[in-house]
Amino acid sequence: MRKPVRLLAAFVGLCCLCLSSLALAWEHWGGDRGGSRFSPLTQITPGNVGNLVRAWEFRTGDLDSRAPEVMKRTKFQATPLLVEDSLIFCSPFNEVIALDPGSGAQKWRYDPKISTSQRPANRYNCRGVAYWVDDRAGANAACRARIFMGTNDVRVIALDARTGIPCEDFGSHGEVRLATPPLEWPGEFQITSAPVIIRGVAIVGSSIADNRRVEAPAGTVRAFDARTGVARWNFDPLVHSGVIAGHANVWAPMSMDEDRGLVFLPTSSPSPDFWGGKRPGNNDHANSVVALRAETGELVWSFQTVHHDVWDYDLPAQPTLARIDTGEGMRDVVIQPTKQGFVFVLDRDTGKPVWPVEERSVPQSGAEGEQLSPTQPFPTHVPALVPQRISADDVFGLIPFRDRSLCREQIAAARNDGLYTPPSTQGTVVYPMTGGGVNWGGAAFDPVNQILYANTSRAVHIVKLIPRATAQGFNPPPGHDFGQQIGAPFAMTRAVAMSPLGLLCNKPPWGEMVAVDLKAGKVLWRSRVGTTEDRAPLGIAFGWGTPLVNGVAITAGGLAFTGAMDAYLRAFDARSGEELWQGRLPVPGVANPMTYLWQGEQYVAIGAGGHSESGTTIGDSVVAFRLARPGEAPSLWSRTVDRPGGRFMAKAIAFAFVVVLLAIAAWRWRRRAKRFA
Repeated sequence: MRKPVRLLAAFVGLCCLCLSSLALAWEHWGGDRGGSRFSPLTQITPGNVGNLVRAWEFRTGDLDSRAPEVMKRTKFQATPLLVEDSLIFCSPFNEVIALDPGSGAQKWRYDPKISTSQRPANRYNCRGVAYWVDDRAGANAACRARIFMGTNDVRVIALDARTGIPCEDFGSHGEVRLATPPLEWPGEFQITSAPVIIRGVAIVGSSIADNRRVEAPAGTVRAFDARTGVARWNFDPLVHSGVIAGHANVWAPMSMDEDRGLVFLPTSSPSPDFWGGKRPGNNDHANSVVALRAETGELVWSFQTVHHDVWDYDLPAQPTLARIDTGEGMRDVVIQPTKQGFVFVLDRDTGKPVWPVEERSVPQSGAEGEQLSPTQPFPTHVPALVPQRISADDVFGLIPFRDRSLCREQIAAARNDGLYTPPSTQGTVVYPMTGGGVNWGGAAFDPVNQILYANTSRAVHIVKLIPRATAQGFNPPPGHDFGQQIGAPFAMTRAVAMSPLGLLCNKPPWGEMVAVDLKAGKVLWRSRVGTTEDRAPLGIAFGWGTPLVNGVAITAGGLAFTGAMDAYLRAFDARSGEELWQGRLPVPGVANPMTYLWQGEQYVAIGAGGHSESGTTIGDSVVAFRLARPGEAPSLWSRTVDRPGGRFMAKAIAFAFVVVLLAIAAWRWRRRAKRFA
């Protein structure tokens, strides 16, 4: 009976595709309104992906025109949209650029002239723009098709999608400037993710500096009339009764259900992140998936994934809307991955879990004045996508008596009672780290085969609370974030546990793509993504994976595309997880890829600008690949992974490199031992 059921599910999925507006375009940041990141294109397949060639590269010019110290504060995370016969995206400085999809030539450009002196807390960043067509306007009317963008200096801008000219009837000459509470500095508050436009309403979230103060700005979600810019409604996710806090903002991308008229918010943690004594209780509706009526802002339902968060385990990923086979029929759901590696699957109408979620006891005895939740929600059907516990004996190091021992000391010295161990003055192991699990790149869902795909990261944070008496004038060690948490009895430091060689202290893999059968509650495969090629001496490519904050694009052709912290766009077999192809990029593509059809050819494109917070090289490119045309051979920019002898040579070189390192370390150790003998 199982095979007919699977065939029926596949048929239903295909029907849904035929009836959807997804078509052959990529018109929304997540591919479609629900963020499935799935394309029905089939031209590029596992059989021919090795024939991909670089079609074009476009540079924004930021690397040449901006000062190096300014570029060091950028993150190029934009995903282009294919709309109005153009690829349209935004630069980290909120320049909106339209390109010819076939050649990469610039068609138009709009510059809002963002100040480069504001030092935004979350770097200069723009993950994307939103597209909307006004069906009340005439076919040739100006601004019938509009591009919307939120900016680093808290404006919402509307442009004509065909020309890039501001829409005069929206706000004041095409823009609305958000009213914000008093800020410590102009960059404390910004907009980094694309707006969503639904039923004529433009909705934006915000990104706010973490760990600065208890009474931080509120995480208000704002809605405007998409035609006029007139304010429609505001929604503060945090319930403030008896609570002194701000935040619970929506910095990650949102999703929308046009038919239901609902917008889905992934909310963040209240302020400050690591001590919550002045915000007792669960802090509803922080750390939650929240469904609102798009036209009114009315709360429909809310599901909280972390109670009283003191780990910075906010929701960083776009909620993925899908129609899934639960085993008891097809059902419309919201899929929410988390930093902890959990996958929550919720009914789209009610917010109730589709499969059981248990409240389980978690470690207690927090810092002075803390009021922890005694339990936290644990999904029971879909297994966690990443490990959630690490011991001092389970660390990594190339040199056992140096690297490994120092990593072991870091873990052993900190409090470590497993997931949800509270922050402490001793120092606490937070694993997965606050940027671990699934991040802003979100998950992708194949509606035909009913498979969920997600990039995941594994690393350890050591979080330490600093008593207020010693926080004044405190000088954090190198590599440690420092948060004042003004108004709390503790400041804090946070550092990634790393060895003296600059390697993560937890064992590889450090980044994996994971495929999950939701119906069965089973991980189908895991595949490491990324190598050390662009960071290690001599370009040695250890296949340990790299942290992956960006997401995946999947296709009906059977492929999953992704970037990583090294300078390659990769293609994986969606069925097996086998890595099939690598396309060289000028710098790492730490952005979500997309795919589109143009004049009969399928392209795959990605923003390649590096990641300043991770120490990669910085760039300003968008790069596109397509299949080689007749007589056109794949270039050095494109290669299959299984080229003859390639893996053997890489492993041989890597082994030789390790042997040399160990020999040098042993020699130095012997010299030191003789000196002190």
